[in-house]
Amino acid sequence: MTRQVPIPPPNHPRQYRAIGLIKGKYQRSLEKMNRGVLVTSDGTLIDAVILGKVISVLKNHVDLEKPHLWVVYPRNRQINDQLHLQIAGIWEPETLAQNLPSLTEPKHHQEPLSPLIENGYFSIRGEAIFASSERKTVIIKIRQSPKTPSEKAKFFKVKLKGILPDNAVGHFWELDVKLEKDILIIQTATDLGLIPKKKPILNYNKQKSKEPFKPRTQRPLSESDRPFSPRKLSDIQKPFPIKKPLPKPIKNNRPDS
Repeated sequence: MTRQVPIPPPNHPRQYRAIGLIKGKYQRSLEKMNRGVLVTSDGTLIDAVILGKVISVLKNHVDLEKPHLWVVYPRNRQINDQLHLQIAGIWEPETLAQNLPSLTEPKHHQEPLSPLIENGYFSIRGEAIFASSERKTVIIKIRQSPKTPSEKAKFFKVKLKGILPDNAVGHFWELDVKLEKDILIIQTATDLGLIPKKKPILNYNKQKSKEPFKPRTQRPLSESDRPFSPRKLSDIQKPFPIKKPLPKPIKNNRPDS
């Protein structure tokens, strides 16, 4: 059963994803088949790589001299911030759907064709980690689910042009985006709420075990620490004697006889 839309509805209210459609011609590099550029319908060149699951299909069933509607995953390189594409398939259901495993899915995921699914449309869903109204720039962090339980989740970022509210950072956003040249421009934005932050769990035993062993230095004993030993009475200092004041003489006021 073939997929009815190249970009299906999200299967979770907060499903991370960055996926889109671009019509153009793929030009491979001289060295490798899976690396090259995607030449869009307006002549823009965007760096691209072909994912391994579709290379054999492209070799055997796709005429690379003709333009096609490509299903791509966008991201921005960390080095120069330029847009980079991962090609995941081609949307030509009348001829290629049966040959592309990436365009097949169970029956319960079938949906009617959306008017938003067209050349240059992108669906971006993730956490806003930067938003500047002055620069009209938004950066969305996308979480990639690990392939195995032992792997850690990976993240990448997508840079967009547009304006979000002042409290956008830290919230999960569902964005409809349009590609113009090599810039992704926000068309509509839906705030799906604040993403709760996980509190770090401190392992005190682990931290304590990392500290190097330091022997305790013995401090000198104080008077209170020394053991009690009885002393002679002569060793005890006698108190100073208290001198009483001498009585004042009594003046005799009797008259002389």
